[in-house]
Amino acid sequence: MSTKVINWGIIGAGKIAAKFATDLQATSNSKLYAIASRSLSKAEEFALDFKADKAFGDYESLVLETNIDAIYIATPHSFHKAHTILCLNNNKPVLCEKPFAMNLLEVNGLIKVSKEKNILLMEALWTAFLPHFQYVQNLLKNKHFGNITRLEADFGFHPPYNESSRLFDKSVGGGSLLDIGIYPIFAALWTLGRPNTIEANAQFFDLGSDSECLMTFKYEDAEANLKSTLLEETNTEAIFHCEKGTIKINGRFHEPSTVTLIDKHGNSELKSFNYKTIGYSFEIEHFNQLIREGKTESDIMTFERSRELIKTLDDVRSIIGLKY
Repeated sequence: MSTKVINWGIIGAGKIAAKFATDLQATSNSKLYAIASRSLSKAEEFALDFKADKAFGDYESLVLETNIDAIYIATPHSFHKAHTILCLNNNKPVLCEKPFAMNLLEVNGLIKVSKEKNILLMEALWTAFLPHFQYVQNLLKNKHFGNITRLEADFGFHPPYNESSRLFDKSVGGGSLLDIGIYPIFAALWTLGRPNTIEANAQFFDLGSDSECLMTFKYEDAEANLKSTLLEETNTEAIFHCEKGTIKINGRFHEPSTVTLIDKHGNSELKSFNYKTIGYSFEIEHFNQLIREGKTESDIMTFERSRELIKTLDDVRSIIGLKY
């Protein structure tokens, strides 16, 4: 079972699907079996680039393919629920790109179907599986520099504004919060837990999607200052200020990166992790193993963690007045 080849299908043939497919080729005993896009020509081009056996111009045909062991969903946010349920109802394990869905109600619906069908489902928040992030988590858990007093985490870039791009289109969940704000929020939740209070304010594009969101999570003895923006390039770092030193995940913290440790005397040490892939390979390997072991839920990206993440995103949206 440990060497069973996992045949993957991918729904959606955009940029993130291409990154995923690239890393799929670097994982052991994995194969891209099929790709589906709303455009058959686009699917066929993708299949040629990544050596997939089959290409489909609709999603249903891929889901019905009997040789597929797992499906990665790489469509825009607002379609995650429908596409995930389509797969689960056809007994296909699903790795769904973050955010899992648009709100807590939708996420609970996905989890309900997964449990009823007894089919594996996981949110694809790749950062949770990256060695440098897990290293920092362990340092913080073991209080390497004592307790966290403050976290600063940001994610910002400045793409050209395009009303038709899914990044800016509010109807498909566009804007900074769901697309990139999820990463600073994730960093806070996984290291400090749910905050006691949340403060947030945002700026908006003319068509209603958020261009920038500033958040402050307050805890009993700590604070997290978080930022997502589509208006400027930022360092995209996660800096954990602790009682006896600082742990910094260097830019860009959510993807393969390095870690700098700075003690209370100002001495610094750089930790490198010798990444050889884009970084999606780690969540792929984890998901493959879950399939081989017959699991229906990840022990790392658990349903409860996904619920906590989307609930926090919902809370921030409520504060800033963002409705989809």
